[in-house]
Amino acid sequence: MPDSKADDDILIDRSRAGIALLTLNRPARLNALSQPTVRRLCATLDALAQDDNVRVLVLTGAGRGFCAGWDLTTPLTRRDDQPLDGEPSVADLMVGQELFAGMVRRLRALDKVVIAAVNGVAVGAGFALTLGADIRVAARSASFHVGAVRIGLTAGECGISYHLPRLVGASRAFELMLTGRPVPAEEAERIGLVAALVDDEALLPRALALAADVLRNSPYATRHTKQLMWANLEAPSLDAALEVENRAQVLALKTEDFREAAAAFAAKRAPVFTGR
Repeated sequence: MPDSKADDDILIDRSRAGIALLTLNRPARLNALSQPTVRRLCATLDALAQDDNVRVLVLTGAGRGFCAGWDLTTPLTRRDDQPLDGEPSVADLMVGQELFAGMVRRLRALDKVVIAAVNGVAVGAGFALTLGADIRVAARSASFHVGAVRIGLTAGECGISYHLPRLVGASRAFELMLTGRPVPAEEAERIGLVAALVDDEALLPRALALAADVLRNSPYATRHTKQLMWANLEAPSLDAALEVENRAQVLALKTEDFREAAAAFAAKRAPVFTGR
């Protein structure tokens, strides 16, 4: 997959080993999402899923905003991106809704660590994208908005009603989703919605530094730790969680990277992981 051109609405930069930087690139619209943009985003995520050279995906927005959600000024389109004829049917609207939901499903399904570097507003589907990441870092300019509940739609879209209570607790999620009030960056850090809060100019360097920290660990360790974390958020019991952990850990003990880590520890040197 070649890196993107500057005028594309989805930019990919893979100039850093092991890291893909994906930038939503409609800054004049605060990176709001049209259906064609979402289709290109989904195709990009599908391609990244097949790229074994990428272990960390950093997701951010160009300009003053992360993503303002669905661009209500753009027409609904068919799968070939041609405008719909006439009033959309329920079936047309469902296709569009499933398209938007699919980008979050793809993000979550990646076996890469996903870091959202949130600059400016993250609204609706844009908020949902941040929730689908594994780690969120926010600039001081960031704010998080459910959005839809204030325009006559439900607050549950693109997985928000699934992810938000798991990240901040059900009581707080109910309040945020029923009022639709914005969550400023300082509050987002305080309630655990984001892992770190930094000055705007430090946002991307901090996200890339986190990505570098991830890359220092073995590929098996990071990939399976991500899988364990998400799986055990759904674990019905401690015993079920321990069973999943035990299997992954026993397999880890048989990797070459674990043997290398043990040897490096004994020799008091940094390990050199190969992904085997």
